[in-house]
Amino acid sequence: MERFRSIVEILGTGLDAAGVVIVAGGAVVATVRVLFHRVSGVGEYYRGYRQDLGRAIVLGLEFLIAGDIIRTVVVAPTLQNVLVLGLIVLIRTFLSLSLQLEIEGKLPWSRESQPTDRVPPS
Repeated sequence: MERFRSIVEILGTGLDAAGVVIVAGGAVVATVRVLFHRVSGVGEYYRGYRQDLGRAIVLGLEFLIAGDIIRTVVVAPTLQNVLVLGLIVLIRTFLSLSLQLEIEGKLPWSRESQPTDRVPPS
């Protein structure tokens, strides 16, 4: 059982590391893209930069949440740790939803608007 816990701890830490790498790598890629667009004078670069950076943060947060859940549930499932995990997940979920709203201008569960100019069948 101890070996299983250590493997799960490594897996959780690996997911945390992946989340950090995704956020940092996404920031670097977004910055390189905005610099390229700005030098080239191509289009509106600020909005694209914010969207690219926001997507990297949202994806990184998902990995960080997964790592926290795995470590808390398997390695140290005490009531205090589960409550702290719940608070962390709540905060990160709020951040993810806020970023998603900022990036796409709508909440993830909102449907695409349907065209209203269709003529109903007769």
